[in-house]
Parts: sequence; C-alpha cells; structure tokens
Amino acid sequence: MLSDFSDVVREGAPDQKLLGAIDWDRLPRHVAIIMDGNGRWAAQRGQPRIAGHRAGVEAVRASVDTGARLGLGALTLYAFSTENWKRPRYEVDALMRMLRKYLRIELAEIHRQNIRFQTIGRTEALAPRVKDEIARASQQTASNTGMVLSIALNYGGRAEIVDACRTAMKKLAAQGKSADELDEQSIERELYTRSLPDLDLLVRTSGELRISNFLLWQSAYAEIYVTDTLWPDFRRLHLLQAIVDYQQRSRRFGGLKLVAKPRAVATG
Repeated sequence: MLSDFSDVVREGAPDQKLLGAIDWDRLPRHVAIIMDGNGRWAAQRGQPRIAGHRAGVEAVRASVDTGARLGLGALTLYAFSTENWKRPRYEVDALMRMLRKYLRIELAEIHRQNIRFQTIGRTEALAPRVKDEIARASQQTASNTGMVLSIALNYGGRAEIVDACRTAMKKLAAQGKSADELDEQSIERELYTRSLPDLDLLVRTSGELRISNFLLWQSAYAEIYVTDTLWPDFRRLHLLQAIVDYQQRSRRFGGLKLVAKPRAVATG
C-alpha cells in the first residue's frame, strides 16, 4: 500500500503519482527482469564495462526494495546466463566478486524485509566461494514468507527445459511408464521455478526486443514490457511504470475474455 512507501517517496514525486495509479488487487504475482545495458552505460561515459556492472547494483537494490514493499510474490533477476561464460575472464571474475559482495552487504536487509533468497540455473558449475555465499543467503532466509528473490545464475531457458525433461523422464522410467506419458505438468514440476507463481510480467531494459533465452517456458503468457532505460539507471519509478502498464492490458490467456488470475498474497 501507499503507506509502505511513505519513508522513501516524496510528496508529489512522479513515483508517488504512479503508486496512486496502481490497482493493488491486480498486482502481478511474479515479475522477472532482463537486466541489460550495463556495457552501453559504461561506454557512454568512457568507462570500462565493469563500471556499468557496478553501477547496476543500485538498480538491483531499488528493484528488490520496491518489489518487497509492493508485496510481489516473486521477483526474478537475470544476472548471468549460460552464454556469459564467453565473456573475458576478468569480466566474469568481476561479476562473481560483485555477486558475493552484494550478498554479504545486502543479506541483512533482505532478511529484514522477510524476503526469501534463492538462485535458479546450473549453479553447481559456479566457483566454491560463490556457492558458499549463495548457500549462506539461502539458508538464512529459508523460513521467510515474503517475496521470493530469485537470481538466475549460469541460467539458460533451453538448458532449464532440457534439465526438466531429463528429470521428468527418469521419474517416469522409475515408475515403469513410457515416454508417451510425458506431459506439460510433468515438465513444469521439474522446472527451476516450480515453487514460484506463474510469470506475469517480463521487463526488459535497454530497449532490446528479445528475451535472450530467459524463462522460455514461463514466458508463454507473460506480458512483456520494454523500456529504453539502461539497467544502471533503472529505479523504483521504472518498475512502477512497468506495473501500471501491465495493469492496463487485457490478459486473455488464449481465450476471448479477460481472465482474472488470483494474486498470491504474501504472509508475514
């Protein structure tokens, strides 16, 4: 509610006006963000790419805080894809160091806001020190009942579907069932996001019109919102704009009439 932002939003500010336009009964349950534009942000300022990644941390902080105050069921951030290993080694190492630093600095605030932290992706391939920080953050927030913050690391949408199908097929075989009995529900039960609400809103920064192998299965009926804002400049105002735009759309899910999907209400 508006009162949840009273300590951070100024009277008459643009974000306050957007908050006033929000239908609190029709919030998206699950928002995902493709965080793009760090390199261009740095290039525009004559700085190395890594400077853009560092600046993007503030955008992460603003998005997580806003999502938690809104009462979203889940917020998923695309941090590192399976294809990002192709980047220079120094950039990959710097990204992993920033992730570890972010978790160390922000964990207390994440916990205070009743957020449950988790990662999705093939995280077993990450360095031991990174996995240790992830495990610590996941364990400390495991009992929290508010928004679920998922960081996609070594993540690829195609890889996720392959992993889910493999696991589903193994379970069918163990039950003496044939491949013909594989269905959508069997696959959905094995997705990395199986504990999360359906994806309602996919936000892409930097103006690019593609989903970059992110949440391919989950995006089947998600609304897509694209902003020209580069990720390091993304703040509360931009996320609120995306949500207001989302609420102005009619969601039919393949039918002829608007289908009002119930919102999961976070407890605690």
